[in-house]
Amino acid sequence: MRSRLLGRLLRWVSLPLSLALGWLAPALGLLPRPLDPVRSIKAKLSVALGLAGGVGLLIFWWSLDFMRVELSWFAIAVALGLVTLQVAAHGTTVPLREMTDAARAMARGDYTRRVRATSRDEIGELAAAFNQMAADLAAADRQRRELIANVSHELRTPITALRGLLENIVDGVSDAEPETMRTALTQTERLGRLVTELLDLSRLDAGVMPMASDPIDVRAFLGDVVREATVNADGAGHDVRFAVSAPALRIEGDRERLHQVFANLLDNAARHSPPGGTVTVRAERHDDHVVVAVADEGEGIPPAERDRVFERFTRGERATGGGTGLGLAIAHWVVQLHQGTIAVVDPARPPTATPPGTTVQAQRPGCLIHVTLPLQPARPAPS
Repeated sequence: MRSRLLGRLLRWVSLPLSLALGWLAPALGLLPRPLDPVRSIKAKLSVALGLAGGVGLLIFWWSLDFMRVELSWFAIAVALGLVTLQVAAHGTTVPLREMTDAARAMARGDYTRRVRATSRDEIGELAAAFNQMAADLAAADRQRRELIANVSHELRTPITALRGLLENIVDGVSDAEPETMRTALTQTERLGRLVTELLDLSRLDAGVMPMASDPIDVRAFLGDVVREATVNADGAGHDVRFAVSAPALRIEGDRERLHQVFANLLDNAARHSPPGGTVTVRAERHDDHVVVAVADEGEGIPPAERDRVFERFTRGERATGGGTGLGLAIAHWVVQLHQGTIAVVDPARPPTATPPGTTVQAQRPGCLIHVTLPLQPARPAPS
């Protein structure tokens, strides 16, 4: 009787014993893995722990030297263990199954799936991280779709206008007069400007935009930018004034990139100013920084949109023709690369870093943008 029961016991013990030895299988590559056909983690845990508990109970009974062991009670104990473990493992395996389904859905382009997990253990942390990843992927996909749509629209507008002009010339509807060719040149320049801005953004995203470090005289530098902006805005009837409070103010930075920043700011200010309006540029030194203020007399930017104007293809409610919605995004990147800040502020509010005793001229209603740059950018420590 005992030998027969011992044989049964050995057969029952062989399975959990092989499971225990299975931990060495990745190293040895020889031991069997009997639960590999089971495709559910919950079932694997239930079988393994249930059998382990049942065998442990049987061994406990055997140690008490019972004369008769009812195997039916052992089967009942194993069944109850399996049911209990199935219920206990439900909260662990369901989030994993949801993550698998959500990952498959995201592979098909559906980023709306989320994982519901109420536990605070590692599974709960994994579910929270998975949901955050899904939200980030959804935002990136939305930005990609918006980028494609906006680029298509911005490219189509000048191409359509240029094509119409050239078709009229070819068909003899209009002559190749200087005014017609000037319009065609304007559309071509707009198309080239958009392509250049897209290339700049791609370089900025890739982190491969080279940045020079040149000594820049602020007065002379802004004077050059304003003279260029005056020529560009002359046909629109805008008056651009230039004023620098510090006569001998120098900073270090990439002259070409900073010229691109302020040229874009002045172009936006000129386009949004009323006919005959004034665009004011003022530079002041505040401790170890210089604050350049660009103000126009237009309708201004609503407070709710002031943070969004530096996003790509964002032109706000006061958008007019001619802008691509990329210039301020590029300006924001360039200023950040110079360890500075750029922000739209209240025209009636002076800079927060104004030294005591400094008189600040109140601005008339319009848009006021502050660009803050360090006089000497911090250099990274040599590796």
